[in-house]
Amino acid sequence: QVQLVESGGGLVPDGGSLRLSCVDAGRTTEVYAMGWFRQAPGKEREFVAGINWSGRSTSYADSVKGRFTVSRDNANKTVYLQMNTLKSEDTAVYYCAGAQMNIVYVLPEDYQYWGQGTQVTVSS
Repeated sequence: QVQLVESGGGLVPDGGSLRLSCVDAGRTTEVYAMGWFRQAPGKEREFVAGINWSGRSTSYADSVKGRFTVSRDNANKTVYLQMNTLKSEDTAVYYCAGAQMNIVYVLPEDYQYWGQGTQVTVSS
């Protein structure tokens, strides 16, 4: 059973930083590639970043390249999203997602497991 739990969201000023965490609280390892998505009010859920099991393969949305970094600690079943130089347009609910395949997908329908989301608000 996979249970993804995000944390680390909050209110941050424009230009600030946050680090989101996503822990797999399940008893067994059933997810391999992990992704971060976000959804702003009135908008569709969009891909932000993803990472494969080894961490050697990562992918980022163009809007966050150079500002966000995805990483993982498999021993602790945790994936991180370090977000720097935050902008007001980064404001959204951020979700982590897990895939049973070790492929960094960019479409939400390719992920089987989802966390509950954590709110990130960037004040301008």
